[in-house]
Amino acid sequence: MDIFVKTPLGGYNVLINRGAIENDESYKDIPRGGKTLIVTDDGVPKAYAKAVASHFSSPVIVTLPQGERSKNLENYALLQKTMCEHGFTRGDKAIAAGGGVIGDLCGFAAATYMRGIAFYNFPTTFLADVDSSIGGKTAIDFCGVKNIVGAFYPPCKGVIDTRVLETLPARQLSAGIAESIKMAATSDKELFVLLETAAEGYPDSFAPHAEEIIARSLSIKKAVVEADFSEKGLRRVLNFGHTAGHAVESEYEGKLLHGECVGLGMLPMCSPAVRARIEKLLLAYDLPVRAKFSKNDMLQFLRHDKKANADEITAVYVDEIGSFRFQKESAEEIAARSAEILCGGTKQ
Repeated sequence: MDIFVKTPLGGYNVLINRGAIENDESYKDIPRGGKTLIVTDDGVPKAYAKAVASHFSSPVIVTLPQGERSKNLENYALLQKTMCEHGFTRGDKAIAAGGGVIGDLCGFAAATYMRGIAFYNFPTTFLADVDSSIGGKTAIDFCGVKNIVGAFYPPCKGVIDTRVLETLPARQLSAGIAESIKMAATSDKELFVLLETAAEGYPDSFAPHAEEIIARSLSIKKAVVEADFSEKGLRRVLNFGHTAGHAVESEYEGKLLHGECVGLGMLPMCSPAVRARIEKLLLAYDLPVRAKFSKNDMLQFLRHDKKANADEITAVYVDEIGSFRFQKESAEEIAARSAEILCGGTKQ
């Protein structure tokens, strides 16, 4: 299955296919010659990056520690240094073979090396499959703030191999499913029902539905990104769960996965009826529904959020499954409600 995404910077295909990384057809529109930087992490099976590398004439593999902490200025500099030392030119390319952290980091390195070289995304986690494989956002964390330094830089192509999910740790799979729950909650009530069905007997019950869930999730994001590539309006819907979620993620300093934090971040931003349904689904997928944090610390993170403007944040709120609205709130209001719902009280 191919999903074609249009952007102001050019269109690209996202291929979804079981066994894609070993199928030579998956690489038919990717130049095999020249130098190829392949960025992965130590949580990805080594065979995956090697399988990707085997299709190129001069691959250079860089393996980083897994986790959000790797998305930093030091590793960004390492990738730039690696490309410089191996004599990469503007005609060469970079491939992310990992989850969202690797995709963000590798994509930003590609966007800024010699003012931009070709970038390809081979996501290895369910979260990256349903989220960052479409959209073109690249970034690193800096000064304790998530994604504060980055660029819009879409890949030339994305390749999703659903067989890789068989090697994915259960916690990583659950974290990715949280992003699909986010998509469904705002935009597709039928997908939400499908996720509820797939949760019955999880994890064994999930695999038969995985490809449809990926495709439906990406179709939502494709429509949003094509309508609002640079996040001037509609694309903000993709931030559902991210306003409070990013603050929790910063507070926990990598101890919680991104998808886990997005799941938590949805709960303060919906009606009580929707909250009950989302919370039940999060629990079915072994995702957390409570967190511990300081309200004042969250307030500081929210004020540094790129979505904030003079302490006012345009947040996404869901009143009914499958629909959404934007509402402007102060960082203080969001922090207080998040503490009340997620911590069970307004902790100072």
